[in-house]
Amino acid sequence: MDRTLLLNTTFEPLSVLSWRKAVTLVFLGKVEVVREYEREIKGVSMSIRQPAVIRLIRFVRNNHTTVKFSRRNIFLRDDCTCQYCGKRHDPKGLTCDHIIPRSRGGATEWTNIVTCCIRCNHKKGDKLPEEVDMYPKKRPSRPNGFYLLMLHLGVKSLPDYWKDYLFLRDY
Repeated sequence: MDRTLLLNTTFEPLSVLSWRKAVTLVFLGKVEVVREYEREIKGVSMSIRQPAVIRLIRFVRNNHTTVKFSRRNIFLRDDCTCQYCGKRHDPKGLTCDHIIPRSRGGATEWTNIVTCCIRCNHKKGDKLPEEVDMYPKKRPSRPNGFYLLMLHLGVKSLPDYWKDYLFLRDY
């Protein structure tokens, strides 16, 4: 694994860094190493174990509390998978569907929008899920910023070293 989890002083996850950046922060004295991988990084005059989890010495404000509501973030949250038929699609073949249609008073927000393929969206139209017997596979919710950050970075599987420090919900 070439990634390192960065924690705030309060042990909340802030970011995922490359191991090179993590080693730089360790040598600058800005972080402390909490967990290490088995792999050793060897230099000319010394060798250290690769940091798996590091913690900042000084507290920084966490800006991951709010996630921008956008089409791309909805697709990331739903893993580019139609929430009605369950098939994975290229983003060009996807749309966003209001579970409760706007024509029926549905709001445009995280909890009422799901990723949907064009075919299923056309089939559902402006009907309620009960009327066409089409229910989303997962209940939509607002994702936290760290979860989306990991998806943007392409971190799909979490190292065991990180699991004690992440508060993951099923999205």
